[in-house]
Amino acid sequence: MIGKLHAPVAALMRQVARDIVMPRYRNLSADEISEKAADDFVTIADRESELRLAEGLAKILPEASIIGEEACAADPAILERAGEGLNWIIDPIDGTGNFAAGRPPFGIMIALADAGTTLAGWIFDPLMSRLCHGVLGAGSHINGERVHARESAADLPVAALAVYFMTPEERAEIQGRSAGKFTLVDIPRCAAEQYPRLVLGENDISVFSRTLPWDHAAGTLFLNEAGGCCQRLDGSPYKVGDQRRGLLGASSPRLWDMAAKLLFR
Repeated sequence: MIGKLHAPVAALMRQVARDIVMPRYRNLSADEISEKAADDFVTIADRESELRLAEGLAKILPEASIIGEEACAADPAILERAGEGLNWIIDPIDGTGNFAAGRPPFGIMIALADAGTTLAGWIFDPLMSRLCHGVLGAGSHINGERVHARESAADLPVAALAVYFMTPEERAEIQGRSAGKFTLVDIPRCAAEQYPRLVLGENDISVFSRTLPWDHAAGTLFLNEAGGCCQRLDGSPYKVGDQRRGLLGASSPRLWDMAAKLLFR
């Protein structure tokens, strides 16, 4: 069943990017951008994209429920059932802050999860026309080509640490432990870009504090199926709907073990 879903889901994402997302890029008026919370933006393109994606996915696999980022913002009770049954998980525009500011990166993310386990994930970058796709037990692909995660080979592992949702104490602890151990780089503020960077050898390590399913269900599967490693800080797998914080991703299991010991043990 999962294999047959790829073509229609990919076509839907490309269509929504072409018809809804890209026409609004660098073409938003002030009243089409708002803040759901501090530094958490939503635009008219997010809402229209989610509506169109939800409609399309419901036709592709009607038995799956829909869990969308903007729907959950309006009704948080939807998120409470994210780990139950078969669900489409939608991030209509990941990296909305970048999109609203008229700069890359941003992307569309979709995952299919059953009882909290991600079965398939799609990450589409409209600017690069790059489609990342992972299927549980069947590997990861970019634009149809099988990919395998690789380390950057930098003298010090390249780390992008998303610490802005951490407490000041947690942030200071991570920054102190990482000093001199990694080459620190800016985060893209876009999981749809961060996960491909780990697979493509651009970054070696990523730390996330807030781990909402629309940001991470597709990406964790894509990285793991490519041979990288993305797990909770205690080494347990990421499960949709478990409501925990903290996620460590690495371009290889070796680097995951090293980073976990340096940063969290």
